[in-house]
Amino acid sequence: QVQLVESGGGLVQSGGSLRLSCAASGSDFSIVAMGWYRQAPGKQRELVAVIISGGRINYADSVKGRFNISRDNAKNSVDLRMNSLKPEDTAVYYCKAIIRLGRRDNEYQYWGQGTQVTVSS
Repeated sequence: QVQLVESGGGLVQSGGSLRLSCAASGSDFSIVAMGWYRQAPGKQRELVAVIISGGRINYADSVKGRFNISRDNAKNSVDLRMNSLKPEDTAVYYCKAIIRLGRRDNEYQYWGQGTQVTVSS
């Protein structure tokens, strides 16, 4: 019913920049929250940045000041602009959305397939 489409992963040198995008498509839904998680080898999946309905934004301490998340409500999408990238940012990045369907109060989690970000030293 709802699909998340990710784009923008790749390989970049330390100090460089990348932009990740995620768009939700479907019908008769509303987005409660939308953002990005990441999982590095041998580590737990962690929140990177999220925008909650109403505009509140949360960032992981490790990316604060370097990453910026923005929302386009008309397109049901979010962009994550990653600047001053470090090798420790290397991970698989996953888009996540919390969604309400129709007029129901239930909330559902949707995940993207994941996109690889590699930062070389």
